[in-house]
Amino acid sequence: MEDCEVSKPEHLCVLVHGLWGNPGHMWYLEKSLCEEYPEDRLHILSAKGNAGNHTYDGIETGGERVAHEIEQELEKLAKKGTPIKKLSVIGYSLGGLVARYAVGLLYHNKWFDERLEPNFTTFATPHLGVRTPLLGFPSTLWNVLGARTLSISGRQLFGIDKFRDTGRPLLSVLADPEGIFIRALTTFKNRSLYANVINDRSAVFYTTAISRTDPYVNIDNLDVNYVPGYEPVVIDGKNPFSMKNAESSGTFSRLRKRLDAWIAKLPMYAFLVFIVPIGVVIFLSNSVIQSVASQQRIRLHQTGKTGVDVSKYRIPLLQNMRETAETLYENVNSAQDQEYLPVEYEDAAVSHGSSLLLPEPSKAMSQSSGKSTVDTEDPQVEVPTLALTDEQFAMIDALDKVGWKKYHVWIHKARHSHAAVIVRMNEKRFNEGKVVVRHWLSEFEL
Repeated sequence: MEDCEVSKPEHLCVLVHGLWGNPGHMWYLEKSLCEEYPEDRLHILSAKGNAGNHTYDGIETGGERVAHEIEQELEKLAKKGTPIKKLSVIGYSLGGLVARYAVGLLYHNKWFDERLEPNFTTFATPHLGVRTPLLGFPSTLWNVLGARTLSISGRQLFGIDKFRDTGRPLLSVLADPEGIFIRALTTFKNRSLYANVINDRSAVFYTTAISRTDPYVNIDNLDVNYVPGYEPVVIDGKNPFSMKNAESSGTFSRLRKRLDAWIAKLPMYAFLVFIVPIGVVIFLSNSVIQSVASQQRIRLHQTGKTGVDVSKYRIPLLQNMRETAETLYENVNSAQDQEYLPVEYEDAAVSHGSSLLLPEPSKAMSQSSGKSTVDTEDPQVEVPTLALTDEQFAMIDALDKVGWKKYHVWIHKARHSHAAVIVRMNEKRFNEGKVVVRHWLSEFEL
């Protein structure tokens, strides 16, 4: 879709797609904005520099490309006599992390000094990475192998990289309280995120919602409350759920639900048994090819041979085959079950604070259950603390201090909620995502 043609826009809205993506994935967000706001007040830039396999090149390189595109757009509009007064940035999936990096660069380069930044929003963005919260050997196996299948982007998403001379993962640097990236986020008037509560095979709830817990693991045991006018999709963050009554949560009911859940996973098990052996060979072969190609692109980018002057972005920081690969990665990733911290580690985790749109959890842990309690309008609900890393707990603390409006989303009809949340394709099964976009537009400040 072509960018909206405008005469004298005051506001630039930048859309940043995700891993393996392209600007076309943002078509519905762009269409909705164009229909909602006058052409002479809003200009839309759908970033193009990271399309396709270019998303393998890492958050840093991707962020520099997007920052370059934004600067070019601002300069182009200024030459036309239409200087931009407001900037909003919207990121989807990996694009949310790329966007956080890009706005940090723009902040450092003084683009924000006299400009009002109204909105920063992420949809299904893995702010804490994509490491599966598991303990023991399964965690080591998947988190080590998965990190090495997506070139530098994979290493950064799994948090095993050492970013430049910091000796820390890039995601940790992005969330450093004293760094330019956090300071850039604080300049936005509205910071919001949308997180799928189930069926996101690419980025699960804890990371997209910036949370140390996942209260929706047994969602069938909950009576979920929705934002009026956006039911049954956008969940009321102030009072998200209550426990179902004892009758509906009886032993027979629980067994039946477990059986239904197991039957529902049969296609996935068949996929893993019969398709994965072939797919793994293809996927890993493609990963090697893409990693080599990615390193070549990064070298060209770093030497300025792609048209981007990277020297202006290298700043002090602490102030088809692709579709096959995506499908295989998502299926293997979604097969992992989350695990929780042992009781003896819970108190330390709680000290980092809660990030749910719920009252703060009690620090009094149940030594028998190993769970913290979360107060809703219902009696206390026990929510286990996930087995995250110390760095992830620190990221949660830093990002929550910035302040976010967090919206939880329950996509019922699509088995792949990651794509549905932004209506990535014009398909009926993604229609619930239109409710999410409508809610986002109601919160968007022009």
